[in-house]
Amino acid sequence: MSVSVVAADRSVCAPLPVLGRDVLVPLVTGGEVDYAALDYAASAPALQRVWDDVAGYAPYYGSVHRGAGYLSQLSTDLFENSRRTIADFLGCRAEDQVVFTRSTTDSLNLLAAALPAHTRVFVFETEHHASLLPWEQRPDTEVTYLNAPRTHQQAVDTLEKALAEREPYGPALVCVTGASNVTGELWPVKELAAAAHAHGARIVLDAAQLAPHHPVDIDALDVDWVAFSGHKLYAPFGAGVLAGRADWLQDADPYLAGGGASRKVARRADGGVDVEWHTTAARHEAGSPNVIGAYSIASACQALTEAGFDDLVARERTLIARVQAGLAEVPEVNVLSLFGDDAPRVGVISFVVEGWNSSHFAAALSAEYGIGVRDGLFCAHPLVRTLLGGEPGEQGECGAPEAAPGERSLNAIRVSFGAGTPDEHIERFVRAVKELVADGARWNYRTEDGRCVPARSAG
Repeated sequence: MSVSVVAADRSVCAPLPVLGRDVLVPLVTGGEVDYAALDYAASAPALQRVWDDVAGYAPYYGSVHRGAGYLSQLSTDLFENSRRTIADFLGCRAEDQVVFTRSTTDSLNLLAAALPAHTRVFVFETEHHASLLPWEQRPDTEVTYLNAPRTHQQAVDTLEKALAEREPYGPALVCVTGASNVTGELWPVKELAAAAHAHGARIVLDAAQLAPHHPVDIDALDVDWVAFSGHKLYAPFGAGVLAGRADWLQDADPYLAGGGASRKVARRADGGVDVEWHTTAARHEAGSPNVIGAYSIASACQALTEAGFDDLVARERTLIARVQAGLAEVPEVNVLSLFGDDAPRVGVISFVVEGWNSSHFAAALSAEYGIGVRDGLFCAHPLVRTLLGGEPGEQGECGAPEAAPGERSLNAIRVSFGAGTPDEHIERFVRAVKELVADGARWNYRTEDGRCVPARSAG
C-alpha cells in the first residue's frame, strides 16, 4: 500500500483540523484522491492540536508518582492535571473520581468487577458489546436484557417496569448508551437516570459516541458514572476514562493488583503479606500509567471546549441533514433507525442498499472514491439484527460478509463524521452513493480473508 501527502491543507470548513486530512490514497480506477475518513464512530482521527501537545511534552516524559527527578515531577503534575481537566469536561461532582483505563470496554469491565455482590444489572439489547457483555462475568450478578424500544418514552417505561418488578430488592445498575454507535440516535439519558434513581438503582452512561459530539455533564444528567474512550474523542492513544461515584470503587478489590494500587505492603508472621490499598482512583490504576494517553484525552477535551460545543453541534446537524437528504433521494437506500428519521442524532448513520451486499458497497466506496466507511454489525449484533429484521441466530459478524457481492447478507454500512470532517467529504460520499446505485461498481470485487476487496483487474 502506498500513500502520499498533499501540500495544501484540505480541512476547509472543518472546525478542528485532524491528522490525515492531507493524505492521498490510490484509486483502483487510476489516480489519487485525498482520503475521506468517514469512520469516526470506530476511531476518530487525532486532532492536530492533540498531536502537537503530545509532541511538545514528549521530550519531558518521565515516570509518574514518587519520582524525585524534575521530569518525574513534571509528568506527575501533567498526569494529575489531566485528571482534573477531564473532570471539568465531564461536569464531575466534587466527590467523584476519574479513573484512567484503556478504553470504554475496560472502563465498563472495571465497573462490573466493582459491583456489590448480587447486583441486578439492566441493559437494553441495543447496546454496543462493550456495555452489553461485561456484566455476566460475575457469577453472582443477574442481568436483565431489555428489548429495543421504538420511542424515548417506551425506553423509560420499559426500564421502570423492569426495575419495579425486580426481586429481591437490592443493589441494581442500569447501563445505557448516550448515542447509538449504529444509528447515531440520542437516548433520553436524563429521564432514564431519573427512572433508575426513583427505583433505587444506579446508572452508568456509555458516552463513547456521545462525548465527541455533545457536552456530557454528569451532574446535570444525574448519572452515577460515565465511561468513554480517547480514540473516539480525537485522542487515539489507547486510553479511556471511568468517572463518577467513588463508593463502589473504593469498596471493591483493585481491578489489578500491583504497584501503584497498593499504599502499604508488609510481611506477616505467618509468611504472607498484608496490603493496604489506596482509596483514591489509584486503587484501580496499578502499574505504570499511560501518561501520554491521559494527556491526549485532556488535550482533546480542552480543544472541544475551546471550539464551543454549541457551534460544533450546529455544524454537525447541518452535515447530518445533508447526508439524510442525499440518501433520501435514493429509493434503494434504507436508513436504519429505532426512533424515526426525525430523531435527534450525532454524526453516525447506518444503512443498507437494495441489491447490494453491504461489504461490497463499502469496498467500492473505498477503492473507487477514496472514502472510508465501516460495514458489518458494528459490535452491536442484537441491535443490527433487530433493525434488519434478522433472526437472533442468523449469520453475520463484524466486517465479515456471509454472502457474495450482490447477495443479501446480514450486515450494514455505517458512515460517521465529526468536527474534523470537511464539507467536501460529505458531498463526495453522497455523490458516490448515488453513482454506485445508479451505475454499479466500475471494478470487480472478491472475498478474501472475510473481507470484500478489489480483484486484480476490472474485468
